Amino acid sequence: MAKLPVNVINFAAGNTALYEKFIDYWKHYLKKDGEYDATVSFSEKEEKLNAAMKKEILRVAGITNLGDFPLESWSSHPTLNWATFAVVSVMIDAILPQTIIDSIGVYTDVRTISYGDSAAFNVESRDLFVVSKAGRAMRQGELHKQFKGQVTVLPELRELSVVVSLYRVLAGHESLADFTAKAVRSVETAVTVDAYTTFATAMDALDNAGDDALRFAGYTQDTLVGLCQKVSAWNGNKAVICGTQLALQDVLPADANYRYDLQSDYVKIGYVQTAFGSDILCFPQVAAYATPFTLSLADNRL
Repeated sequence: MAKLPVNVINFAAGNTALYEKFIDYWKHYLKKDGEYDATVSFSEKEEKLNAAMKKEILRVAGITNLGDFPLESWSSHPTLNWATFAVVSVMIDAILPQTIIDSIGVYTDVRTISYGDSAAFNVESRDLFVVSKAGRAMRQGELHKQFKGQVTVLPELRELSVVVSLYRVLAGHESLADFTAKAVRSVETAVTVDAYTTFATAMDALDNAGDDALRFAGYTQDTLVGLCQKVSAWNGNKAVICGTQLALQDVLPADANYRYDLQSDYVKIGYVQTAFGSDILCFPQVAAYATPFTLSLADNRL
């Protein structure tokens, strides 16, 4: 049984089969091998899911006599219209949180809060305590205490308004399952671009002056290793090298005499997964739909 948010379970009134089917359908849609039922074809799943969605929509709308009137009459029923998008919204809720976490959770802090609430984030100090010399007769050294900072973030709401032909849905000519999956992808893409833009803006604000620079122009192995050492030492955690696949393909030893075979990770995935003692994190590219065939993430940054 898939793990579902509480609001989805409450909305389903105890029968969560539809929403579990949609999670399996979504993973099949993304071709996430090993995470979906491969014994049933995608087209068959879509057909069954559409039938289950119509059944759930009628339950929410309180309609049991669909066959008593022609579809033309039902397509203008206000309760049926409301129930259709209520079910679609809850189906999106069933998978969107985990989808967002899978997409950007490695470099963001994803939290679920109540509608209308704000979130407070504690900021830990990166400094250590000063260790001073002590005499034999001293009972205690110099006292030190650190305080956490706190940043309050007010959520910015996002909304997606879409249109679907209810008549074609009821007649079986339009797939609500495919429509809902595309709505999930739309929200996921928008949130991913927002998160990456915020991340990139923070990186642009790093000090790039003097010997303590945290930003460098141009790439060399020595510069990257030195920066990883600096970040690891000051953060108290091993640095991670992040970038798009195109940017990460250049993270290779400076010596041109190395070899890799056709079965190596570099050939299979386009970059190495660990380099110079640091792990590699690849940011999947996102299409910038405002301009044809352009991309949202910078390919010339690590």
